[in-house]
Amino acid sequence: MKVQIFKTWNYVRYSFWFLPAVMIAGVVALAFTTVALDQRATDWLTANWGWTFTGGAEGASSLLGVIAGSMITIAGVVFSMTLVALSLASSQLGPRLLRTFMRDTTTQVVLGVFVATFLYCLIVLRTIRRADEVTFVPHLSVSLGVLLAVLSVGVLIYFIHHVSISIQANEIVARVAKELIGEINHLFPKDLGQGERRAPIEPPDASFLDALERDACPVDATGDGYIQFIDGDALMALAMQEDVIIRLTGGPGHYVVAGSPLALVWPATRMTDPIAERINSAFVMGSQRTSGQDIEFVINQLVEIAVRALSPGVNDPFTAVTCVDHLGSALCRLVQQDMPSPFRYDTQEQLRVIALVVTFPDAMDAAFNQIRQYGRSSAALTIRQLETIAVVARFAHRPEDRDALLRHAKMIARGAREGLPEREDRKRVEDRYQSVSQALSESADSAT
Repeated sequence: MKVQIFKTWNYVRYSFWFLPAVMIAGVVALAFTTVALDQRATDWLTANWGWTFTGGAEGASSLLGVIAGSMITIAGVVFSMTLVALSLASSQLGPRLLRTFMRDTTTQVVLGVFVATFLYCLIVLRTIRRADEVTFVPHLSVSLGVLLAVLSVGVLIYFIHHVSISIQANEIVARVAKELIGEINHLFPKDLGQGERRAPIEPPDASFLDALERDACPVDATGDGYIQFIDGDALMALAMQEDVIIRLTGGPGHYVVAGSPLALVWPATRMTDPIAERINSAFVMGSQRTSGQDIEFVINQLVEIAVRALSPGVNDPFTAVTCVDHLGSALCRLVQQDMPSPFRYDTQEQLRVIALVVTFPDAMDAAFNQIRQYGRSSAALTIRQLETIAVVARFAHRPEDRDALLRHAKMIARGAREGLPEREDRKRVEDRYQSVSQALSESADSAT
């Protein structure tokens, strides 16, 4: 149930309709409220509030009609500008970045302001009566419509500025990097395990894991798609209730084919159809990857921008360097976080769930492999990659993390020797490689 709510909220966040719908509902309530006030105190409002509209029914109808027509026209312009920005982002930076634009609350609010103002004017317009014996002009409501129109003009000016800023490559890279750092802080909190009993440090014996892999009963997936969310609490509760061990064969971001194993249940003698149904219900799958529990997906967004920038058709190494800088910033934070264990125990220290976890070497591979492969002929990018690794090395305290950094530094230096024709460029790369080795040695010495 929790993952379904999470999936729904994630869908709502990336929609253009949610905030405008909320604003429309609010403005409908506002329109009926102000009209009701006008019906009860229109004379008093006109006499005591000098700023209210004081014209007749014809003037009020014309004014509201002009505002409504203008707002729906501007709303169309905003939609057009938004689609142009989405098309530009998709073609130049990658289609996976569309979700970043669609979750932009500024665009959603701007669309909501214009549509809501249009609807407000329509609702108020229908209450104006022109017959001599029952003439009614909602002075307060018309005045508020004028104020909304003035506000909408300011919103339009701000939106033009916002669009011109948001389509810049550096701004897009910074926005994705901010999301990546937020996901790191969410999935790898520094206080992991504080306030709770930590699981045993020693992992299960290799022989036991082999027996579990061999004798467990597979739970087949009921549908195709990418794993978007996994309800770990539900799986833990199920394993405790049925006294079984559940081993996941896929994690967030993995593509699953219907009929392929989604998890393994041990012992197999306790496997039942209701258990299989509950395990499947703990997995939420969709047609695309999301960033809710999949940190590599956000990393891949920055990598995609860098790789596209390195293509011969674009040839923009500066954007690629910017991506490497932000990836380095995220990796510096990740390497300092506590890595969760794949072995999840209950309060009785019984192994219940074996999950697939993302480690720092995995994130390092996702961040640097493709950029290294496509950018080996760029001296500037190669040097910046090594400089970034040297910076991350100062924060690395686990041996396996330092090994991953050194492995990537060696691959980058080796690729530069083969891909850079200029001897001086190769010498600069070698100097940066030596700096990485020194930084890793200093980090190892400080750790001991």
